Amino acid sequence: MINLNKITSPAYVIEEELLRKNLSLIQSVKERAGVNIILAFKAFSVWKAFPIIKEYIHCSTASSSWEAQLAWEEMKSKAHTYSPAYTEKDFSIIKDCSSHITFNSLSQFQRFYRETLDNPAKISCGLRINPEYSEVKTDLYNPAAPGSRLGIIRKELGDNLPDGIEGLHFHTLCESTSYALENTLKQVEAKFGDFFPQIKWLNMGGGHLITQKDYDVEHLIQLLQNFKKKYPHLEIILEPGAAFVWQTGFLLSSVVDIVENRGIKTAILDVSFTCHMPDCLEMPYKPVVRGAYQKPVKRKPAYRLGGNSCLSGDYMGDWSFDKELQIGDKIIFEDMIHYTIVKTTLFNGIPHPDLCLWKKDNSLEIYRQFTYEDYKKRIS
Repeated sequence: MINLNKITSPAYVIEEELLRKNLSLIQSVKERAGVNIILAFKAFSVWKAFPIIKEYIHCSTASSSWEAQLAWEEMKSKAHTYSPAYTEKDFSIIKDCSSHITFNSLSQFQRFYRETLDNPAKISCGLRINPEYSEVKTDLYNPAAPGSRLGIIRKELGDNLPDGIEGLHFHTLCESTSYALENTLKQVEAKFGDFFPQIKWLNMGGGHLITQKDYDVEHLIQLLQNFKKKYPHLEIILEPGAAFVWQTGFLLSSVVDIVENRGIKTAILDVSFTCHMPDCLEMPYKPVVRGAYQKPVKRKPAYRLGGNSCLSGDYMGDWSFDKELQIGDKIIFEDMIHYTIVKTTLFNGIPHPDLCLWKKDNSLEIYRQFTYEDYKKRIS
């Protein structure tokens, strides 16, 4: 049982026991399916937790030179790197910190391929393909939406891949099921399957929500095993992000004030949706609040929850509680580890929440506390 009195609000709290449970499942899928599953830093990059992750999974995927450098320095392995576009400055770092580099366009490949050949350690190069199919409903997260800048469509590739290309990479999922992957694979195979004899690896990207309660793990394993039987020469790579830290921690906040306008009561918190939970506003989705009713309940106190920035839309609502909220009450947002910490901003000079690990022995390890100096350096 977590002792909230040991934790200063606001704070992101990673629960080690839950993290290890996810990692164990991902490791099992990797071994049973005979594929390579790696951590996508874009969803979680708290490097002080990497020693735990490396007990189960050893590699990562990067989307920038800084992420690639982090993989090399803290995961102690070279990254599988993909970015929509590389610059000369970034690529000099990326090629030293990457084992695999995927290019978003033929022009990017032509521009940088020779530099990979000059690298002392061999780099395996690939292209991101766009099967023009996705079951993601929100366009903000749909890489296959019409006119997408991400990936190469089939008609641009001709009959043969360029010399030097060893792999293909597609990514069209977002918190998706194994059945969405199955449907996507059919499209990929139909449009790009003639290239499979020419490559060594196929990266199926991220968005595989393997650790979600209702995810059909057995179907995923069977799907991957069958695909490998059909193409035994291919190394299959999956790079989920959210799945690693799904339901492994929370964001602790406190009520700072309660205001009322035209019958709507808003509890103003010491956290911000736009600064600390941006996907709630972007996707959008309503997070689960521990001990609260997700919708207003008759004859129970109802509140809108508001952030502490000056953005008028920095709120979500409405929840009901068993009793009236008071200043100082704790509000706990569940499942706030993936795509939150990596997206925090210092808008309005609002401090980042502490980064913490609640350890298996029921002790608290504080990874980082942020100060005014962090803000001042950020804007200097």
